[in-house]
Amino acid sequence: MCLRFVYRGNEVMTGFNFDIDLAQWDHQVIEEEDRFYIGIMRPDGIRHSYHGVNCNGNVGTLLYVHGNPAGAYAGGPGTITIADLTEQFIQARLFLDDVLRILRIRRIVYAPDATMQAMLSDREGRTLVIEPGIGWRLEKGRYSLMANESVLDWESTRPYRTEGDDRYQQADRILRSCGETLTIPESLELLRQVKQEGKWATRVSFVYSAGEQAVYYVQNGQFRQIRRYAFH
Repeated sequence: MCLRFVYRGNEVMTGFNFDIDLAQWDHQVIEEEDRFYIGIMRPDGIRHSYHGVNCNGNVGTLLYVHGNPAGAYAGGPGTITIADLTEQFIQARLFLDDVLRILRIRRIVYAPDATMQAMLSDREGRTLVIEPGIGWRLEKGRYSLMANESVLDWESTRPYRTEGDDRYQQADRILRSCGETLTIPESLELLRQVKQEGKWATRVSFVYSAGEQAVYYVQNGQFRQIRRYAFH
């Protein structure tokens, strides 16, 4: 379970809650000169950057979603996994226009071991929603929001919604009520209000301010212990 938003007001603000089962995923917050990311340990022994921010303003995140057969993993030159696409965006090996070109000529598929949806955004607030097997959309409007359900085809994941899970609805109400500006404290408070407890608790929450070129983050729901990481 995770939640991601992009708010396009007077300043572009991005927020993400990373909710995982520690028994399944080994993660670590990593601060590098050109990247801030949640490093996920994979079988190759590398901590991959599937959720993070590049100093150029690229922000990419993957969220678990109930899969569909049309997005099933397949190899070959005509395909690329949603995980590889997202990581290359966070690494700045791809820019948003590059991703748009790829979306038009290649089939986006799930990774072999996980069914994920992605939200990719840049410093200007341009935002892509990508869902293997369903499609993609360049977002418009004041904000974009994603929370483990299909954004492009709600009905496809409706039977799999967890009863009582209203994170999307809570966040949507907050974002709809905002005016021209969503501040860093307001963004963090939104993430606090929808954080999870228990087995799939919120392990990392971060807000990226495009104006400050800085990331504010907390770990394990400790919103009184906010850390700031600025790109130089």
